[in-house]
Amino acid sequence: MRQARTPYAVAARELLRETLFDAARDLIQERPWAEVTMAEVAAAAGVSRQTLYKEFGSRDEFAQLFVVREGTRFLEAVEQAVRSHFGDSRAALAAALGVFLDAAAEDQLVIALLRDDGTGGMLPLVTTQSQPVVAFASARLVDVICEGWPQAERADAEVLAECLVRLALSYAMLPKDPPEQTIPTVMALIEPFVERALGAG
Repeated sequence: MRQARTPYAVAARELLRETLFDAARDLIQERPWAEVTMAEVAAAAGVSRQTLYKEFGSRDEFAQLFVVREGTRFLEAVEQAVRSHFGDSRAALAAALGVFLDAAAEDQLVIALLRDDGTGGMLPLVTTQSQPVVAFASARLVDVICEGWPQAERADAEVLAECLVRLALSYAMLPKDPPEQTIPTVMALIEPFVERALGAG
């Protein structure tokens, strides 16, 4: 049986988006997003400014989807950490939080965002204007939780996922202690709910 092929138009659009996002990532590591123009992003990607705007519509839309794209890289690692500990709910969530915080602490884009003063930059998209990112990440995490713990009520999984995402973003954007000290603090807070909703490992 032949494997379904990705239509050319879809593949071309995905390549265009990834190329533009990669160009933006490189530029943001050099200076704040507020100082980066869409024309510079387009030029770095090798396309016209008109092509960029035809694909994304506005600077704000581009920024929001860029943050979601970058967040997906973190989510994939988090999901893998959870799946590796399906037999132990506490270990799964501690591992997921650890993977996220370690990656955020080392990621050059996150470091660049933390240098942003929030004026016209991307930092608000993961802080005060983070609802689209929180909703996207929470939905992904809910699916993984329900996959590993089918006995859990979906409503409980939704509460747990959103709390974890919000806590993880908060600690990543405003780090106080290293991850190895942060994780026990967060787990002590959520363990009673985890034990009730998912069952102790």
